[in-house]
Amino acid sequence: MSEPYHVGLNAHLLSLSQTYRGAGINGYIFHLLHHLPAAGSGFRYTAYLYDSAFPAPAGLAICRSHWDTRSPWRRIVWEQTHLAAYTRHLDLLHGLAFAAPLLSACPTVVTVHDLSFLRFPDAFRPFNRYYLTFITRIATRRAARVIAVSESTRQDVIALCHVPGEKVVVVYNGVDSRFQPAAQDEVAAFRQQKGLPPRFILFLGTLEPRKNLARLISAYAQWRRTSGEDVKLVIAGGKGWYYEKVFELVSRLGLTSEVLFTGFVPAEELPWFYRAAELFVYPSRCEGFGLPVLEAMACGTPTITSTASSLPEVAGDAALLVDPDDTDALAAAIGRVMSEPALAARLREAGMRQAQRFSWPRAAAATAEVYRSVLESQEEGP
Repeated sequence: MSEPYHVGLNAHLLSLSQTYRGAGINGYIFHLLHHLPAAGSGFRYTAYLYDSAFPAPAGLAICRSHWDTRSPWRRIVWEQTHLAAYTRHLDLLHGLAFAAPLLSACPTVVTVHDLSFLRFPDAFRPFNRYYLTFITRIATRRAARVIAVSESTRQDVIALCHVPGEKVVVVYNGVDSRFQPAAQDEVAAFRQQKGLPPRFILFLGTLEPRKNLARLISAYAQWRRTSGEDVKLVIAGGKGWYYEKVFELVSRLGLTSEVLFTGFVPAEELPWFYRAAELFVYPSRCEGFGLPVLEAMACGTPTITSTASSLPEVAGDAALLVDPDDTDALAAAIGRVMSEPALAARLREAGMRQAQRFSWPRAAAATAEVYRSVLESQEEGP
């Protein structure tokens, strides 16, 4: 029997810390590391990371860096030097978030989560934007395959990174099985424990410009003025960058007691926040996938999201879709769900059905098939 292929996984963005670093791409890395070893035979895996708290599942070897790669500069240097050296002992390296060593000694696969730094450059700090633009364009052009987390992101990679379409493969994210409805008495107990209002609309995500929070707050203010409903807006998530304007807008609109900021939400509490909300609203301008929409629907929470980028792919017909630049339309959509119980019930049922289409074991299996196609084509090449 031939030796299994040795696949390296660059997981240095993995963070189990209770900060915004523990959100977003972190979930993708965490679940792939857990599910890849069981996704198919013929591979052995080594994950390269720094986080000391990550418990390795069976079938996954860990190579921890002695450098603290939470610093972007140290991580970049580590990837381009130490990781490049490790590739001499690998059959394939998967960069789980945009980057790969420029001097890799083995074929590479790179996952692109979104290209918001190219679509909305003004929403990023200059260094982040310049580095991500440079490394993503180089890494995707040199990669044997590029994994995009949605068809929308795939089209962006082709158009903005100038990568041939046949090299770019869509592998959708999954949703963790923890995200499901719960008994109403348990949900009520969680609301009381966390001091949450009895009725609230929820946004959950990192506070950063592309999430379109200013539009949501303005639409919420407009809906409250016309409806007179005593329903709070809860904005849950860690502070990313350029978040100050969100707090300034809430103050300027006189909504300080109506808009509640919870800060970063620990992973174990995420399902409960979705369950406790009467409505989830996520009007983002750009998402590579839009995992919070999927998580909310899996929990049975009626959902409103935007027509932008990948969000219609994730939501299907199970959420109300609105133009992210139309405040009136967003306010009207909020009003419809909050005043029409039949609509809320339909969205709740449709959302749970839609969420069943996405799973992490399925994503891991599709990812392993990408590895297989690259490695088998490499063997056929000579």
